Amino acid sequence: MTPRAVSNDAVLASLAPGSRIYVPGSTGEPRAVLDALARDPERLPGLDVVTTAVPGINRFGPDDVAPSATVTGLFMQPGFRAAQAEGRFRHLPLPFSGFVDHLAATAPFDACLVQVAPPDAAGRCSLGAAVEFTPLALARSRRRVAVLNPAMPAIPGAASVTLDDFDLVTEADTPLPTYEPGPGSREAATIAAFVATLVEDGAALQAGLGKVPEALFGLLHDRRALRLHSGMLSDGALALAEAGALDPDFDHASCVWVGSAALYRALHGRTGFTVAGCEVTHDLRHLAGIDGFVAVNSALAVDLFGQANLEHAQGRAVSGVGGAADFALGARLSRGGISVVALPAAFGREPRSRIVPRLEDGIASLPRHAVDVVVTEHGLADLRGRSVHERAEALISIAAPAFRADLLTAWHAIRDRL
Repeated sequence: MTPRAVSNDAVLASLAPGSRIYVPGSTGEPRAVLDALARDPERLPGLDVVTTAVPGINRFGPDDVAPSATVTGLFMQPGFRAAQAEGRFRHLPLPFSGFVDHLAATAPFDACLVQVAPPDAAGRCSLGAAVEFTPLALARSRRRVAVLNPAMPAIPGAASVTLDDFDLVTEADTPLPTYEPGPGSREAATIAAFVATLVEDGAALQAGLGKVPEALFGLLHDRRALRLHSGMLSDGALALAEAGALDPDFDHASCVWVGSAALYRALHGRTGFTVAGCEVTHDLRHLAGIDGFVAVNSALAVDLFGQANLEHAQGRAVSGVGGAADFALGARLSRGGISVVALPAAFGREPRSRIVPRLEDGIASLPRHAVDVVVTEHGLADLRGRSVHERAEALISIAAPAFRADLLTAWHAIRDRL
């Protein structure tokens, strides 16, 4: 039976105080319903919200719900620090594959709010640009609420849900969240050029969002038969397809697309891309079976052992590991695969090195055995087959020149204790 259409306020009225609900993030964020909640959060005290909201893309957070509510997410942000201290925000330090397992083991949801494209002639609603964990959450929800949004592109290769499978439907014509990496830089272009030397014709490629991935995709238009398998894809991936750089016979997959409004319009009805759940895109067995898989991830710091920190900056939690740990290890296990970490050599107005003797707070988002190559604007450190001492020397050689002497001194002190 087709569910009845109601207002956003009626959707919230259908939820009981203290309900446990799932809210997707990225381009799947049901903004209209969340805005209605933020206008009067006290209408639903004690909510237990689980969300995959992404910093820099989504606005939803613990301040959008009642003070008695709890928000659980995969990404910490500086603005959530007080809420975390008060127990209103719970950061799960899990990779995406770990969150897949968490959803299977945790208590069912009372409701799942899902933003979808309007139904097609067969009554199916495409999850469009954002599938990620939504199929898993829907399967573990007692009530399912669809937010029909014509701004969501109906992508033929995306997972879909029958309209009749929802209990309530609301309509909202709201723009999808957009992402813009900002103007390119010489530093990002140089890093991307080094990374590009590792991507040959026929390679399988994963890259996240940011200036370096955008620059990298722009440098690969002359490649042929590239295969894309990533968590997030953006405008650069579509440009690769239009340049003829992609393998027409490969199942190019991601769990999310996020980028410009023009990208979303171009994806509507476009074939050649699969948008699947994270239980597929981040499955280690699947990733290890993709030959020649090159995973390119960013980091906040890399230490002289080759460990990478993606989560803490200057002693404070600022993000989460996301899918990087899954892709790095998958590439490491892939036949002919390469796990790459790409980052600027320094940061700040008073520059500080991102190549460090040891990771602060002991947070190793990527262990040393999951990192093959580290790239900065000063070069490429290939760590494969190198001893502990040789790895440190290679990493010091790509640090900003002003910090190399201090890093060498620090390494000598570490080496003498090994």
